[in-house]
Amino acid sequence: MTLHPGVRLDIQAGGAGKGMADVLGRATDIGMVSRNIHETEFQKGAYTIPVAGDAVVPIISLKHPCLHQLKERGLTREEFQCIFLHGRCRKWNQLPGISCEQGIKVFTRSDAAGAPETWAQYLGVAQEDLLGVGVFGDPGLVEVISHDRFSIGFSNIAYVYNIASGKPYSGISPLPVDINGNGRIDPEESIYDLLDDLNDAIAKGIYPTPPARVLYFVTKDRPTNRIVIEFLKWVLNEGQGMVGRLGFVALDEATIEQALSKLN
Repeated sequence: MTLHPGVRLDIQAGGAGKGMADVLGRATDIGMVSRNIHETEFQKGAYTIPVAGDAVVPIISLKHPCLHQLKERGLTREEFQCIFLHGRCRKWNQLPGISCEQGIKVFTRSDAAGAPETWAQYLGVAQEDLLGVGVFGDPGLVEVISHDRFSIGFSNIAYVYNIASGKPYSGISPLPVDINGNGRIDPEESIYDLLDDLNDAIAKGIYPTPPARVLYFVTKDRPTNRIVIEFLKWVLNEGQGMVGRLGFVALDEATIEQALSKLN
């Protein structure tokens, strides 16, 4: 708006589903979508421009009595599937090395959004296949997890980490992913203490994709509005310098060049 004083940006909140629906329905110039784009959406005219890298992170309560054990061993993809899909892992001590006998309280998202769809994609299913009590929005889910000692859920990293301090918010703890499946969190998998460490792991491809993902701006068909094009170019150029400070992962040069070529 500094570069274009006559332009006003009107930004409204809503999940990825709403962002996509609004832009395809021409209710807005640009939609914000935090998940992969479906083929049916491309067929309806969805035109994507990448913005930044991001990720969904599994979370538990900081008050979990087996917090140390869980952070030391982490959970494999198969164990997350056992909890969120099959419902066979109903007590924490059904996980090897975890001594807590209490039941696992599973929470998921009740709204159509990028975080639950990305987490479901990591587990090999669709959002509606996830088990758990549905909670609306990232803030609501984080709040519930922080107050229930035996709960588990997931959230976008912007709601897990305090951008100013770079540390996880009080009351919750990221639950490490045992990427290589060896039953412990190795030094190269210990990436959750600080936001910068996690973002660096995302940029290097250490944290798996999904639940790491690219955030997109979406327009209806290839944009022709000069101001929309100028805004998207600004995001891909000057805007990338702000991405890290806002807690996300900047795009690599090849991705930026490819995106700019779509606009030129």
